[in-house]
Amino acid sequence: MSRKQPDRVSQVGIIGTGVIGGGWALHFMAQGLDVVAYDPNPECERRFARMRDNAWPALVRLGLKPGASPDRIRFAGSLEEAASDVDVVQENSPEVLASKIDTLARIDAAAPADILLLSSTSGLKMTDMQVRCANPARTVVGHPFNPPYLVPLVEVVGGERTSPDAVNWAVAFYTAFGKRPVKLDREVPGFIATRLQEAMWREMLHMVNAGEATVQQIDDAITFGPGLRWAITGPGMNYHLAGGDGGMAHVLDQFGPSLKWPWTRLEAPELTDALRRKLIFGCEQESAGRSIPDMIKARDAYLISILQVLRAPPQGI
Repeated sequence: MSRKQPDRVSQVGIIGTGVIGGGWALHFMAQGLDVVAYDPNPECERRFARMRDNAWPALVRLGLKPGASPDRIRFAGSLEEAASDVDVVQENSPEVLASKIDTLARIDAAAPADILLLSSTSGLKMTDMQVRCANPARTVVGHPFNPPYLVPLVEVVGGERTSPDAVNWAVAFYTAFGKRPVKLDREVPGFIATRLQEAMWREMLHMVNAGEATVQQIDDAITFGPGLRWAITGPGMNYHLAGGDGGMAHVLDQFGPSLKWPWTRLEAPELTDALRRKLIFGCEQESAGRSIPDMIKARDAYLISILQVLRAPPQGI
């Protein structure tokens, strides 16, 4: 079986159908592709059916591709069966290095020789995960953002033994089927978006731990402040626009000295029982009795509205 052109893929293997793997399956089904899935959890089919029932109306609203159907999925009885007759595999095993190494090696042994093995890892390096693969040249990180069936971003990077052609194929594949891939120039733990997200997470933990802000105050500060701008421009362009006619040069001249102010706490605080209770209480208080499935539906509705605006943005940005 030879590797298909990226835009000619018709069947995707999904290994692991939890939040991320199930989200990938929904995305590919909405793109009109067939999915062959495997998950060792005996409740996987029932769990996925709940996810599909909750998410499919949002996908319909966003817009389905020709041939899309909530029924275009088959659960295989083994990992080997799921990987043996597909055009590409998206792996979503637990974020534990030993598990990733074992799972990728098993997929590599079972999958047709020329198809790509893509990993959804959120921070591990492919160099470390591909060590037991007989054909590591075809292993590539394809890190999505949650929920994968709506958020377009995929961070793409290979390992030391990955072929550059495989990375380019992965970028073209994701692009052909509705994603917005960002191709990294080199491996870095956590990639780009996760590292930036984790920096904010550390600052949040410090403020909650010290009693400087509540979970809701922090969420509101982002949702109704920088988060609105970040949906349109990233932090770099946001600062450039904030500098007026002087752009980024003015920002650096004006605010450069503040970079040395002791605002940032680079080390995360210890996750004590007290901090854990504060975080959980803060989320429960902000939820105000709403269930997580209900909030996910509301989140997806907002995401779709934002995505629809971004599909036809005003000219000039």
